Amino acid sequence: LGWNMHAGLVRLFLLLGLVLSLTAALSNSCPSASSSSPVSSIKTMSTDEFPQGLNGMDLIIDGWFHERGELWPGQAMSLQVSKVLYHGRSEFQDVLVFESTNHGNVLVLDGVIQVTERDEFAYQEMMAHIPLYAHPNPEKVLVIGGGDGGILREIAKHPGVKEIYLCEIDGDVIKYSKEYLPSLAKGYDDPRVTVKIMDGAKFMDENQDNFDVIITDSSDPIGPASVLFETPFYNAMHKSLRDGGIVCTQGENIWLHLDIIKPLMDSIKAIYSTVEYAYTTIPTYPSGQIGFIIAGKGRGSCNEPVRSPDDTQQDDLKYYSSEIHEASFVLPMFAKRAIFGKK
Repeated sequence: LGWNMHAGLVRLFLLLGLVLSLTAALSNSCPSASSSSPVSSIKTMSTDEFPQGLNGMDLIIDGWFHERGELWPGQAMSLQVSKVLYHGRSEFQDVLVFESTNHGNVLVLDGVIQVTERDEFAYQEMMAHIPLYAHPNPEKVLVIGGGDGGILREIAKHPGVKEIYLCEIDGDVIKYSKEYLPSLAKGYDDPRVTVKIMDGAKFMDENQDNFDVIITDSSDPIGPASVLFETPFYNAMHKSLRDGGIVCTQGENIWLHLDIIKPLMDSIKAIYSTVEYAYTTIPTYPSGQIGFIIAGKGRGSCNEPVRSPDDTQQDDLKYYSSEIHEASFVLPMFAKRAIFGKK
């Protein structure tokens, strides 16, 4: 009886091993149920280099999109969704576009709101016009990021600008912005615009002492955009600027990110002749505000415009004016002390 029991157990374990082997083989050889979705076609190199961010569809619950992120713990921004227009994963990030009930179409990257048609102008206008109107004669302008086209649209309002280059690493952002955000993507229609789908740092390394203004319209410092918040990137921008040039970069939020803003600004003060901070208000960005780090090469402050929009140009602007240009550099005392150490 003991020998029979032993032999039976051996046969049982052998059978179990065979079943497990067959299951593993079938699992590896059969496509998953979601293999037809764009989200599954991810290149391994990009996934390894840029860890996958939040899946935008996972943030839509009961008809509402809830923006929750590690850079703004304990709070969320919610928009009611009318319908999802596109969702997939590019080589670099999760891309979601949806139609909202009250804010028009919305672009979301890695779970973070980038643009809503209702309030995008508050960001696009200030990011473009602060450095452009602070420069006496900007002729050659570079945009890093900004694939939605909104910054291009604003730069194109300056007739003196002769060449506009946009360097966007993720071509899918451009593709789906042209399809679903035409009021921003019309910036691509200007004949002065040249588009480069490539790494911005590499492009600047190939084009030194070349630009009057460089605008970095980046997402938050997570994933592929994280390098844009590091000192070496600011070194690269400085080398690519002409003397008297200005850089303007997305500068996060004074209510949430002083621990990011101050060290970064301190680290570039030895490189640039001036380093300043301005901000705009925009309801659908975390805490309703976002800032700009504005730095000059061989020049003075940018806190006062040296040119102003004429009447026709001003009529085409919803947020920017010469007055708000100056006002945007006036920080509340808590932020002024934290960033500049002033009392």
